[in-house]
Amino acid sequence: MFLRTRVGNLLIKRQVQTNSEIIANCKEIRNRNPRNLERLRIARKPIGYSLEKPGFSYWHKFILNTSQRYISAEVHHFENGPVITVSSQENGIKSQLYSTNDASAYINVGRIFAQRCLECGITELYVNEDDISGEKINLLLNEVEKGGISLREPPRYLHRYTAHWLRDEKPWETVE
Repeated sequence: MFLRTRVGNLLIKRQVQTNSEIIANCKEIRNRNPRNLERLRIARKPIGYSLEKPGFSYWHKFILNTSQRYISAEVHHFENGPVITVSSQENGIKSQLYSTNDASAYINVGRIFAQRCLECGITELYVNEDDISGEKINLLLNEVEKGGISLREPPRYLHRYTAHWLRDEKPWETVE
């Protein structure tokens, strides 16, 4: 298959390859996505020390900060810190709200937060159950779930013996 393009008075003819042809000719594939192992569920989750309070084992954690005037929702990566931040203090959000701390602000921050998470490729979050207290926070979390974000991270895939009879399904294989 050839693609013909015209640049000025010149006619350029290029050969277009499909993805299967490119992969067949490729000898080495490097995935430069740093989150790839997390998506495959084989990356290490930090477990912390045994005397620390539980709830430290996550890749992406949802954190909600509230003040008397504003609310902000963040995603923290266990190594890199905050990845995504949404606040009712942002001018684009604040101008559309009547109040920056009422129930409608929580709902709209939840919608925008879910949209930004999906745009960045984050589909699962760890939510600490001790932080969930109140109707407004539940409204925000419901909007995040409606936006397509799972509030529970999948468990880490641990390779067992190959001949083990209770072998788990591998996350990168789909059985239909």
